[in-house]
Amino acid sequence: MSMVIIGGHDRMIRQYKQICKEHQCKVKVFTQMSANMREQIGSPDVIVLFTNTVSHKMVRVAVSEARRCQYYPMSHQQQQCIAGNLRKYRKSQRSIGSNIKHI
Repeated sequence: MSMVIIGGHDRMIRQYKQICKEHQCKVKVFTQMSANMREQIGSPDVIVLFTNTVSHKMVRVAVSEARRCQYYPMSHQQQQCIAGNLRKYRKSQRSIGSNIKHI
């Protein structure tokens, strides 16, 4: 499974990656806006967007990419949600099927 985390704090990147590694998940973390972020996002299984720590421009890019991939939103505000989000994603994949994706 692959995940993109947009937002959060620079000092938390290592912890975000560690949580995802514990759940056998590949992760890309964007805490700052990069020039080619739209291309770097790709087509992950899960997108986590920390709206309280991200610029409006990054939110617009993330939401437009999510719409392009036909994801639907799940709200989160803190980094502790990553592990819970991964568990919810796996559970939903078993019950719904693999064609629905989350942001």
